[in-house]
Amino acid sequence: MQRATAARKVIGLGFLPEEARHGFLIDIPKGSAGGDMICITEHRGSDLDHLGARTSNTVSPGDPSLRVIIDRARWLALAPAFWEESNRRLRANGLPTAKFHKNPGKPVPVHPSLGKELCILCWAVEEASPADIPNALRNWEALAPEERWWLYTMTIATTGQAMQKGIGWRKALRAAIADNPFIKGEGLSPKARRELLGHTQLMLPL
Repeated sequence: MQRATAARKVIGLGFLPEEARHGFLIDIPKGSAGGDMICITEHRGSDLDHLGARTSNTVSPGDPSLRVIIDRARWLALAPAFWEESNRRLRANGLPTAKFHKNPGKPVPVHPSLGKELCILCWAVEEASPADIPNALRNWEALAPEERWWLYTMTIATTGQAMQKGIGWRKALRAAIADNPFIKGEGLSPKARRELLGHTQLMLPL
């Protein structure tokens, strides 16, 4: 089993190009200006071809594949913690880890499950104060992966385009994850968790 896992080709952050039917791409512009915009796009089917070999490309704000546009300052405040959590999960599944680079040189392909969880985190802080990001990270980390996937499914159904900020589920994510005070040892308060997750049973296709 270990031998078979080691032979699987992995690029970027857990992306399996020979197996994937779904994935995300993080496009980080060169430079260091805090106002530069990082884009996260979602890809399926034939659109996955050569995903790991793509170069940076300007994406229209109305492109249906564009999920997130977030400034570099916020990105650098959340990305290292997201990378650490992702690498922990990849190690647990016998997959290679990936070092975080501020300027990776080309877009980074991401495993679909991790991409969904990243979108949830970015949507929660895209309009929040940078000072709220540490609080948002702690609340996001307190959610189970299955909860993050469910939140992604609910959000993408109505407000999943990059420019649909501050409304519907995107507004709810910010209120619950970024604005809700973190209680040590608990993450989201029971009230905020109920309001965000409702009483729906988490049933997810893996």
